[in-house]
Amino acid sequence: MAAEEDTSELLMLRRKPRVTGWFGLAWRIAAVVGLLGFLVVVHWLERDGLKDTHDGSVSFIDVLYFTMISATTTGYGDIVPVTPRTRLFDAFVVTPIRILFLLIFVGSAYLFVARRSWEKFLMRRIQRSLTDHIVVAGYGTKNRRAVDELIDLGANPEDIVVIDLDPERLERAKALGCTVLQGDAARDQTIRSVHVERAKLVIISAGRDDTSILICLTVRDFAPDVRISIAVNEEDNIAPARRAGANVVVNPLDFAGLLLATTHAGQHIADYLADLASMKGKVRLIERDVLPEEIGRSLKDVSDMGVRIIRGGTAYGFWRPQVQKLEAGDVIMEIAPTAAGQEPSPA
Repeated sequence: MAAEEDTSELLMLRRKPRVTGWFGLAWRIAAVVGLLGFLVVVHWLERDGLKDTHDGSVSFIDVLYFTMISATTTGYGDIVPVTPRTRLFDAFVVTPIRILFLLIFVGSAYLFVARRSWEKFLMRRIQRSLTDHIVVAGYGTKNRRAVDELIDLGANPEDIVVIDLDPERLERAKALGCTVLQGDAARDQTIRSVHVERAKLVIISAGRDDTSILICLTVRDFAPDVRISIAVNEEDNIAPARRAGANVVVNPLDFAGLLLATTHAGQHIADYLADLASMKGKVRLIERDVLPEEIGRSLKDVSDMGVRIIRGGTAYGFWRPQVQKLEAGDVIMEIAPTAAGQEPSPA
């Protein structure tokens, strides 16, 4: 995505408006009518300061005519202010109100025409730039932590598209620099608008398992090849999530229970696993494709901290015989130090 483009307003951050468009138009009309009424009253009271070049007398219709013309244009000169007080009133009251009318009319045109056209233009411009991005459906606690970790891992926040119905959550995502869209991720129109078929990853955590699985089905329908990671709260929903098309299914509650159980074997194991899972820790798990020069060698020879390989979708630990001879297409998982875990250089 082009760095110079501001994608923080993708598809416009939408909120439920405090007033409807028609109510906004109504108060504008009321303001115009009220200001015109004020000018008519003052001009009628100060009619002795006006001169009608046509017949010499100033009637109420003349006052009404003069007010409408002078408030919307500079006038035709057939009725003119002649006394200093009336001229000052026209200079310092009528002229600013005339400018205010212009702003009100322009604002109304923007409300009903220009703004929508501008939003559509921004949508098309930003949608064209969406490619190889990450779509995050739901911005609750789990996905908020996932976004933080993605940014720590080096992802450009502008390449992260957050979808949620809650405007306050979207404000938090927007503050990080993420692209945001207020909408229901389970709806076809929402998923279509973020070009999920061009995304490299979709992360789903909608709070409810049934909603998350429905989102997964919707995404998979539009993007058969995109990688999908989904969080489910109930163990019984892991299999349905996989059948819905998820590549990775995470049960946060189950994982938390596993971490708690590790304290039985030692008080430091849970800390290390948490360290391992976070980019802010001193070590992290990474996976990479086997290099051409590594084919035929053992996992131990090519990686001191290799823990397993993935071959044909099956994982083999470092103690298995399959790791003694790496093959083309293998994926190596290894432990690597992070920047925080690097030893300082000697002085």
